[in-house]
Amino acid sequence: MVQFQWHYEGEHPVRIKDYLKHLGIPRKFVSHVKFEGGNILLNGQEVNVLAKLEAGDILTLVAADEGSHETVPPSHVPIQVIYEDRDLLIVNKPTDVVSIPSKRIPDSAMANRVKGYYQRQDYADQVIHIVTRLDRQTTGLMLIAKHRLAHAMLDKQVQGGQVEKYYLAISTKADWPDHGVIDRPIARTEDSIITRRVHESGQRAVTEYWLKHRFADSSLLKLRLHTGRTHQIRVHMQDAGGVLVGDDLYGGPHLEAIRRQALHCGELRLTQPFTGQRLVLSAPLPEDMAAWLAKRQHHL
Repeated sequence: MVQFQWHYEGEHPVRIKDYLKHLGIPRKFVSHVKFEGGNILLNGQEVNVLAKLEAGDILTLVAADEGSHETVPPSHVPIQVIYEDRDLLIVNKPTDVVSIPSKRIPDSAMANRVKGYYQRQDYADQVIHIVTRLDRQTTGLMLIAKHRLAHAMLDKQVQGGQVEKYYLAISTKADWPDHGVIDRPIARTEDSIITRRVHESGQRAVTEYWLKHRFADSSLLKLRLHTGRTHQIRVHMQDAGGVLVGDDLYGGPHLEAIRRQALHCGELRLTQPFTGQRLVLSAPLPEDMAAWLAKRQHHL
């Protein structure tokens, strides 16, 4: 069982139903509490959502354990945990690992590895709620909710642009301005279900960037996604004439040790949805990108 508790300090009495709506608690979750083995407690006494809260009251929702998705088999390959609390898990994804399993890759995705971690920790809730995904070859931070209410509340933050994702990327273009915004729509490529392109028929896509280092043949950029289109950074970089090093899907060259798109989600900023704490998490550059940059900085 997971308990969620609030201390009501409003000036006027309010129905629990209305208070939960004000807090942004989804109706579906409240139904889950009511009809799937949970409880709604007012000062420790079981009530329904029509009961009224008064100043000083303590409201508690007790949610039944979710159990496990049998369709996601566990993998016991270790994961690198960057941050964890009751509600959230943030991991550092390595390259060559997909985020979620598929028919082609059923048991080696990050979701499978997280499932194995949950089993080793003996968690009651073992349903994997991935909030932010990464492409197979992209490394870095992934945000995972540890229960359905955290997932719903984090999704609201994502939709509202309150989860800030910052990437580091190595572009084949050297002459980037110090700062800029790429605001170009992205659509599917006509003859492919995988690749994307900048095209007026697509959805709006906005990528902000900062130049971190300039080299003779390339540059290191810090980028923030303001929208979340498939392959957004990769397509915007290609369209701007600075395709990512190693991104052979979009015409990027393989240079030395980088054999995949040189893209790393290095920082996440979000608000813990239950405590209100602002979280700023980071993950260091992976070995291939760090070695590539160190070699170029050595020759400056």
